[in-house]
Amino acid sequence: MMHTMKNKLFLVTVLLVFVTAASTHAQRAKHVILISIDGLRPDFYLDHSWGTVNLNQLMKQGVYARAVTSVFPSFTYPSHTTMVTGALPVHHGIYYNAPFIPADTPGRWYWNESDIKTPTLWDAVHKAGMKSAAITWPVTVGAPIDYNIPETWTWPNGTADDRLAASSKQATPAGLFEELQANATGKLQPNDYNLNSLVMDENVARMGAYLFRTYKPNLLALHLACVDHAEHEEGRDGDGVRRAVAGADRAVKTLLEAVEKAGLKDSTAVIVLGDHGHFDIHTSLQPNIWLKENGFTMPTEKDKKWKAFFHTAGGSAFLHLENPKDSATLQKVRAIINSLPPAQKKLFRLIERGEIQQLGGDPHAALALAGINGVVFGAADKGPAIKAAHGGTHGFVPDMPGIETGFIGYGAGFKKGTVIPVMSLADIAPVVSELLGLDFTSPDGILYPGLLK
Repeated sequence: MMHTMKNKLFLVTVLLVFVTAASTHAQRAKHVILISIDGLRPDFYLDHSWGTVNLNQLMKQGVYARAVTSVFPSFTYPSHTTMVTGALPVHHGIYYNAPFIPADTPGRWYWNESDIKTPTLWDAVHKAGMKSAAITWPVTVGAPIDYNIPETWTWPNGTADDRLAASSKQATPAGLFEELQANATGKLQPNDYNLNSLVMDENVARMGAYLFRTYKPNLLALHLACVDHAEHEEGRDGDGVRRAVAGADRAVKTLLEAVEKAGLKDSTAVIVLGDHGHFDIHTSLQPNIWLKENGFTMPTEKDKKWKAFFHTAGGSAFLHLENPKDSATLQKVRAIINSLPPAQKKLFRLIERGEIQQLGGDPHAALALAGINGVVFGAADKGPAIKAAHGGTHGFVPDMPGIETGFIGYGAGFKKGTVIPVMSLADIAPVVSELLGLDFTSPDGILYPGLLK
């Protein structure tokens, strides 16, 4: 009897050890903070002239990539959706920042999480009984996030310059935006919470820091957008860009300090990454003017039948047909493109539908135009077809050198010293999933084992 009891106790002990070991293996970190610096380029942390002290320290003490391939087009909303789905736009359904809706009032963006066609990390965290939080993360209105201030503004009459009312209305739970102002940022004015002021990034970081210390979510995601805004204004370099990069670096430190103050440094993983790089631009092409000069009606012209229209996305433009099976119209558009003077045709290349899908882009586009470095596309259907442009932008084919973004991983679960030459934005979700031990499958991403302990 005593021998049998000892055997049972032994088996129970072995089982407990096995379960503990299995769960430890399954969850390498109790908390993950995902910090997206919009427009982050690898040189911001590889080139010390940028002065990103905090990013440099994380890079030295953790893991990093020399380059991260974005999506097609390399735009903010499809990129951020890829980060949290492990899927390319062709699968997750967020093809651009703004959906193509003929004759729609300009200003509508992909805000609603219900537009995403594949499972997200938010879904997996919720299913696992864990808690999540997000501040200004794209495409999160209505997402199963416990503490959420989505990126949104009032449409069609409002603008991104005043996000306060929309952020309050769409917050989860109700009253969270007011709670954050009372405890993290102070009373916000419109210019405290838009891209016209660098304090936007710091306020986002303060909100995230408060949520982490107060509610200790297992996954906290933040979107810092001021660097991208400065690059649009000035290009790849400039005083404004350097100020914005310094501000984002300080915002990262605000979150690191919150982890330390919460006493959770040993169990928290921090990921800093971007969505795309930037090119300096000098020329803007208006492909819809080419169509209009050849007799095509624009979908913006009310009560008129349209057949073809280019939906532009920075460094690329995607042709949409009113009737997707209208091969005659498609051939006519090809003929218009091919008849352009050689000096104009050298500014871009034509991408057929099959290659668009290979690149993971919009499967509904009949073809696309991809600009060379420095050449972008505009949506105008009046005026000259070729215009001067200045500043910087993105939206280019993701494998173009210089449009890559970056990745740094630090803290619980990461193996110090690993350097990945090139990875994909689709590879981010597998890292987060593995760190938190989630039941999650990434359609297009892969986990690089060398990143984790």
